[in-house]
Parts: sequence; structure tokens; C-alpha cells
Amino acid sequence: MEQIKVYGTKWCPDCARAKQVLSRHNVPFTWVDIENDEKALEYVLEVNHGYQSVPTIIFPDGSVLVEPSNIELEKKLAEIN
Repeated sequence: MEQIKVYGTKWCPDCARAKQVLSRHNVPFTWVDIENDEKALEYVLEVNHGYQSVPTIIFPDGSVLVEPSNIELEKKLAEIN
């Protein structure tokens, strides 16, 4: 199964929180630091209409969550499991 991709930055507290939620639920994911990956930054800007909003989380079904709360992220995880 394709993994969830989390686009973010090292300094972003919401990114750290989202990674903690995924780890707590034992959900594998790929972390992409947009400050070290120009193509990833371009992708985040495209998905978010020019905004560098992180975390931007891409799910295997193609759906996207941007800056989700813990509740929103956990709801999405329940839907895909």
C-alpha cells in the first residue's frame, strides 16, 4: 500500500503534532521537508493555491488535509483503515 506523505518543515509545531498522531496510531508515512526539497515546496504551493501551508498531508486515495486538527486527522485515519 502507498504510504501517506506529510509535507512540512522541521520548525512547524503543527507538523510535529501531526507526525505524533500518525506515530501513535502506528500509521506509516513518508516525511518530506519542503525546506530541503524544491519540488516538494512547489507541490505544496500548488495544492494550497500559493500558500506554504504545512502540514499538507496526502493520502493514498488522493485526498488532502492541510493543517488538520488531531480530531480531523484521526477521523481520516479511521476512514482509510
